[in-house]
Amino acid sequence: MTVTASAPERTAVPVPEPGLTPDEVVARAEELARGLIGRQAETEQRGFYAEDTHEAFRRAGLYRILVPRRYGGYEFGVETFMRVVVALSRGCPSTGWMYCLGAAHAHAVAALFDERAQAEIFACGDFLCPATVAPSGTGRRTADGRWLVEGTWRYCSGSPYATHFLGHTLVDDGDGDVRPLLFVAPRETFSRLDDWGAQLGLRGSGSHGLRIENALIPDHFTLDTHLSRVNVADGTPGRALHGNPMYGGGPLSFMILEDAALAVGMAKGALDAYEELMRSRQTMFPPVVTRFEDPDFQYWYGEAAGLVHSAEAGLLGAIRMWDEVAALGDVTPEHELRVATVCRESVRMSWRAVERYLFPTAGSSAVRNGERMERIWRDMSMQQSHAGIAVFLFTAANRELARARFGAAGDH
Repeated sequence: MTVTASAPERTAVPVPEPGLTPDEVVARAEELARGLIGRQAETEQRGFYAEDTHEAFRRAGLYRILVPRRYGGYEFGVETFMRVVVALSRGCPSTGWMYCLGAAHAHAVAALFDERAQAEIFACGDFLCPATVAPSGTGRRTADGRWLVEGTWRYCSGSPYATHFLGHTLVDDGDGDVRPLLFVAPRETFSRLDDWGAQLGLRGSGSHGLRIENALIPDHFTLDTHLSRVNVADGTPGRALHGNPMYGGGPLSFMILEDAALAVGMAKGALDAYEELMRSRQTMFPPVVTRFEDPDFQYWYGEAAGLVHSAEAGLLGAIRMWDEVAALGDVTPEHELRVATVCRESVRMSWRAVERYLFPTAGSSAVRNGERMERIWRDMSMQQSHAGIAVFLFTAANRELARARFGAAGDH
């Protein structure tokens, strides 16, 4: 599907802090992240980050980073948002995940929906919108043109404080064929299920299921497509409305940037934990010295640090690629998949640093239940099973990049 642009009347809503800069909001996130480290256990037990943390994020402006300026957001850009995700995930992977997968979808809404929908959806300024790509439930058009939606959607990360939900369902136009329908549901239309917290990792990520019962969704809150199929090559409503190339960038590759930012943040947290062990613990065998003096620990740290820093450099490079293509207005499937494969390597390097070097050599006492290294290993293991990584990044992205490059020859 190609999303075409409109030219609506311009409006403006004041932002809370007109002078706030991208660097300042990142610095706020880094400061908040330091306080998250000691609260990881309670976050896991609760299943999501605390109300006071949510309020601190709101005051810091974190929920407005990607919201368009005209609707009271800061419109800071992709790099600022991903740097905030890295910072929060470094302090607490569950919190970073819940924040990222709640706040990130401001980009999709601002890019793909028209002015009428955006004005209503962004009316509260702060925006938290979990999303799923797996179609579920049912959708039926009513006599007045709205959609009657009902069903249950699982793994809705960011749901505890959500203002909206972005989901997919399958609809039948009466000819026997079904098609995907993308919709945005306001908070009052869904309820959160008590079905999260027993998984291996990311237990505090607020990835609960959501239940919608006979909700009437306005037609302008829907798109006749699936998020992975959106073609923005011919422009988007958001780019025309806001005059910002960011809102014309590829939505699929944007989601993959999130995966890389989360992986890099978690790996940096693991490196921090390992450094603390290097400074505070001794070797087991003579000569008994502090670990940072031991050649083996120096080697393991150096290998891991090189991988983590390379993963971060890959993430920043992928963001630049994304921005450059968005600025040119020439987003193609091949461009999106190039960004995705760079992100894949950042995810791989982040995981390799933890799985191969940091976790095995940290020592058994450092990987007991509740220890920081143990928790990060569980959380990163959980990320490896995420459909966006296990199914798309590590498998489909390679094939689809080749098909996009070679066209009919690849299909053949």
